[in-house]
Amino acid sequence: MDIGDPYRELGPVPMQPLLDAVLALPAEAWLENEQRQNDYDVHRRTESIVLLFTDGEGWPDITVSREGGWDHLGDVALPLMESIIREHYPPGGTIIRAMAAKLLPGEVITPHRDSHPSFHHGHRIHVPLITNPRVRFTVDGRPMPMRVGEAFEINNQKAHSVMNKGAEPRVNFIFDYVPKERTESI
Repeated sequence: MDIGDPYRELGPVPMQPLLDAVLALPAEAWLENEQRQNDYDVHRRTESIVLLFTDGEGWPDITVSREGGWDHLGDVALPLMESIIREHYPPGGTIIRAMAAKLLPGEVITPHRDSHPSFHHGHRIHVPLITNPRVRFTVDGRPMPMRVGEAFEINNQKAHSVMNKGAEPRVNFIFDYVPKERTESI
C-alpha cells in the first residue's frame, strides 16, 4: 500500500516466542513450500515458511489458504499479528499472507515493486527476527533500519530491495493485512 512515506516504524513487538519457534525449526522446514521462489523471480534466492497465502486471483474475491507453515508457527505468529493489528490498524480486516522469509548470506532481492492489486490495498508489515550489520534494506532508495524486535510497515508501491552481505542469514516475519474498508470500497 502506498502509505506516503517509504516506511513507517511501528515500534517494539512481542516477537520472542516467534523467534524461539523459528530457531527450533529443522532446516528442511524452510524447503517445504517453494511456491514464492518458483512464482516470483525476485524471491528465487530466498527460503520461506509460508503460513497463509493467496495468489490474489479474482481480487478482491480471493481465497486465502492455510499452508504447512501454519503447523510450524501459527500458534505463536497469530498472537503477534493480532497485537500489531490491534495497536496500529482498524479491526475487521483480513490477513492474506504471512510467512517467515530467509535471505541467505551473500544473496540479494533486487529492487522491485509489488504490483498485484492486493498489494495496493494491504499493509505489508515486517518484523525482523534475525539480522546482521551487513544487511541493507532499502525502500525508494532510502535505507531502512529493520531492528530486531520492532515492526515496520513498508511502502511496497515504491521500489524496495534487500542485500545480505553478512555471514548469517536474515529472517523477517512478513504479513499482509487488508482492512475491511479497503475491500468494500473496490
